[in-house]
Amino acid sequence: MAGIVIAQTTVNDEAKAYEIAQGAVEARLSAAADVEARMTLFRRDNGTLRHERGYRVSFTTTTERVADLEAWVHERHPYRVPQWIVLPAAGTTQGYLDRVVKETASGRYSS
Repeated sequence: MAGIVIAQTTVNDEAKAYEIAQGAVEARLSAAADVEARMTLFRRDNGTLRHERGYRVSFTTTTERVADLEAWVHERHPYRVPQWIVLPAAGTTQGYLDRVVKETASGRYSS
């Protein structure tokens, strides 16, 4: 039986965040994608602490499609090693689960 997960990544370019979010939904890898408001990201890069503006993209998909979504996002992501976090979505309604399964069932992309 399918389950729902929320997969997340961050990018430092607003247009790229929108492109990845919209493209994943168009490719039916994600039933929905949210681009969160600009935030500040802190990270180490070759031993140097960096901070930059960024955008979190959250994808709603199924456990069956998350690996294909990951491959698709990583092919288009501007970072060499992008953040990729997958969280289980517990307590969803059957109606919402059915919608997510329907919206991701006929994906055009496969790894």
